[in-house]
Amino acid sequence: METINTFFSELSSYAWGLPLLILLIGGGLYLLISIRFLPFRYLGHAIAVLRGRYDNESDSGEISHFQALTTALSATVGMGNISGVAVAIFIGGPGAVFWMWVSAVIGMSTKFFTATLAILFRGKDSEGKIQGGPMYFITEGLGKKWKPLAVFFALSGLIGALPVFNVNQLTQAINDILLKPAGLYNGLWSNLIIGFSLVGITAVVILGGLSRISKTASKLVPAMVVLYFLMVVIVLGVHIDVVPYYFKLIFTDAFSASFYEGDSFLGGVLGGLILLGIKRGAFSNEAGIGTAPMAHGAAKTNEPVREGLVAMLGPAIDTLIICTLTALTILVTGVWQSSDANGVSLTATAFSEAIPTFGKYGLLLCIAVFSISSLFSYSYYGTKCMSFLFGAKHQGWYNYFYIISILIGATTTLSLMINLIDSFFAFMAVPTMVATLLLSPKVNREARSYFARLKKP
Repeated sequence: METINTFFSELSSYAWGLPLLILLIGGGLYLLISIRFLPFRYLGHAIAVLRGRYDNESDSGEISHFQALTTALSATVGMGNISGVAVAIFIGGPGAVFWMWVSAVIGMSTKFFTATLAILFRGKDSEGKIQGGPMYFITEGLGKKWKPLAVFFALSGLIGALPVFNVNQLTQAINDILLKPAGLYNGLWSNLIIGFSLVGITAVVILGGLSRISKTASKLVPAMVVLYFLMVVIVLGVHIDVVPYYFKLIFTDAFSASFYEGDSFLGGVLGGLILLGIKRGAFSNEAGIGTAPMAHGAAKTNEPVREGLVAMLGPAIDTLIICTLTALTILVTGVWQSSDANGVSLTATAFSEAIPTFGKYGLLLCIAVFSISSLFSYSYYGTKCMSFLFGAKHQGWYNYFYIISILIGATTTLSLMINLIDSFFAFMAVPTMVATLLLSPKVNREARSYFARLKKP
């Protein structure tokens, strides 16, 4: 196991090198500048689209704008927000949060482009059904000669879409918050029982297809976001005297890297801190990775720009709001310096400190719903990759592979799971960003045309 862990640790470090950082952040900045910040001026219109004002049942697609966003958010609003932020602060200190914010703002632009492309260049699977996602906008937008790039994305997606990190951290949360205090923890057997329970819950939903996944996500995600927000408000209220200090520290430490304890990058600790924030930001909101466009590509619309605008809201909700709430909870309670806990255990310690007795159980409820809803969405992404590679009639086989991976995630270490997913997220980002940059002029033209039509009475 140690050899496997070392291999994926080195693979993750290699995959997340300078070239990918330039591609994700430099590429995202290029997209932002090339469109002259235009989509950011229409966030109010994006909310109107999300609320169904422009819905048309005769448009192509399977699900509503709202269901597309909540399906995408159910994958991103999960352990990336609760455990991923804790990992970032544990290694990098408060400054890591600032670089997660930078990743989110740039990611909003990237999400606009990738989701617009997912509608603009929808393709058809082997059964003739309309599909969206990077593998389709690569082949439909760039041409068949680019298919190897699409295949590389889909192959990487088969592993990148596995739920092993979410399952690992949910298992750890149940053990630490529920079983160990009650004296019911029994090592591997406890992990297996949790794993098999998750297998049963997940199987019921994912075998019902996208319709059941999107309907479930659209009910679960908003309710848990509200509950999580209310709990964090209580924590911040208890520690209101130090909130301004730590909010300021996020900015000052972003450039001093005073608390950073990870590996250096580009010759220094500041480079390491920036890379850490970008990685955890990408894991949180998945901008540029290519998973969310598969959900947004199923939206019922004939206006690509509308779905791009809706998709932009994802990183804002996910990273700028939810990750910030988690970060402030960990910082103001002081557990990031007083506790040796990492990942979800660190977040649980923060809630227990501020809201004795009930805090950790409320967090466990949020973690469970966030994680389980993520299990549903990631399975959909994996089946889309399977369908592209091997034909639609074989896509169901992926669910069995996916279900087995839940047991693996429940019984292995955090470091192995996070390095595994980080590596394949990096591999998915390469074809997604390359194709998005090459096709960006077409998105710019489509956006200018749409916004010009929008201004007409």
